Amino acid sequence: MSVLKNRAVLRWLVPVTAGVAVLGGGAAVGTFAADAEPALPPRSAAQLLVDLQTSRLDGLSGTVVQRADLGLPPLAGLLGGDELTTMLTGTHTLRVWYSGPDRQRLALLDTLGERDVLRNGRDLWVWNSRTNTATHRTLPETGTATTDPSLPATPAEAADRALAAIDPSTAVTVGRSARVAGREAYELVLTPRDADSLVHQVRIALDAREHVPLRFEVLADGADRPAFELAFTQVDFRRPDADQFRFNPPPGVTVTEESGGSHVPGGPAGKLRPGRPGGERPDGPDVRTVGTGWTTVVVARVDATGRAADSALGAKGGDAAGRVPGGADQAAGLLAGLPKVSGDWGSGRLLTGKLFSVLLTDDGRLLAGLVTPERLYQVARG
Repeated sequence: MSVLKNRAVLRWLVPVTAGVAVLGGGAAVGTFAADAEPALPPRSAAQLLVDLQTSRLDGLSGTVVQRADLGLPPLAGLLGGDELTTMLTGTHTLRVWYSGPDRQRLALLDTLGERDVLRNGRDLWVWNSRTNTATHRTLPETGTATTDPSLPATPAEAADRALAAIDPSTAVTVGRSARVAGREAYELVLTPRDADSLVHQVRIALDAREHVPLRFEVLADGADRPAFELAFTQVDFRRPDADQFRFNPPPGVTVTEESGGSHVPGGPAGKLRPGRPGGERPDGPDVRTVGTGWTTVVVARVDATGRAADSALGAKGGDAAGRVPGGADQAAGLLAGLPKVSGDWGSGRLLTGKLFSVLLTDDGRLLAGLVTPERLYQVARG
């Protein structure tokens, strides 16, 4: 199966997701250590794209390290321990296993414990070691389990999204060769041509033999270190043993059976999600996209109630109507911490990071994208 198609299957791997308004601390992180550049036969950007599109992935296991330095304001304390911020700051280690479209596993490791997501055929399990709780869901016979998340879990997942932006708005070149997880790799570089994009470059390191992405880096304008990066620190392309995908409940675990469907439990169903660079439209009757490519802007209608604020700001839990106890107060506190902005488009609050901007207008609109605030103001004006 093509690696590009496999990535759609691998989307279920992300154990946590983020809403449009991603809030967290801006902890500075370093880049992955680089070894000496290997001497590889020259290949053009077009050849590397063909390599990527025609490669096959039958099995894989390894360790992935994710690092994020998005330059967000220090508002994480207002969210408490909400996992919305978990994958958006600092450094995180994940173990991944892949053995075809119906057998995948991911383990997110941190100082507080481990969270596992396992798919074995139609069985989907999510386990949290800290609470020793698990959820089980039987997937439909047709379809795959996906979270359609905002944050990718592997370099391949991240590369899939970046490749969607390859059009006349993107310059595609070859970077330096590299050594990632002990393997030689070529580097494919995507550079947005539109000045309204906050993305300076996307760099994808491709395994020289397997043509699978081993490292993914996003650099913001004016920065010489990645604002977001994913890289294998260890990888094995042999098919993992079937036992890796069987869930063995630990003693005392509390298991909850969930109804059918394709979303991973705890996923973002009903939440707003940023648009892909390729212009895919998020779900929902009140959400649309403006523009294409790197300067796509998501526009959503929200209201002043706690339910809408909770949805826009990514609050979790709550009743069937989407209301979260204390959610309105939490949202109000978050909004009060954001700077006020105004212009001929109206007025509102602005959240900015190194790679994105989010505008919540006083007339009930939410605009977000990998763009400058000026681009959001332009869309709000229209």
